[in-house]
Amino acid sequence: MARFYLIRDVWSFMRERKKWWLLPIVIMLLLVGILIVVGQSSSLSPFIYALF
Repeated sequence: MARFYLIRDVWSFMRERKKWWLLPIVIMLLLVGILIVVGQSSSLSPFIYALF
């Protein structure tokens, strides 16, 4: 469970301090990270690059 410590820590920070405006930023960062990983290692790369 040490791998998910950062995620749990950020979630508890947002929940305790009522910082819900951070949630869209965190979600977008995760989506961009997933897009980068998928874009580098798959045959979908030409289609992803065409979007930008």
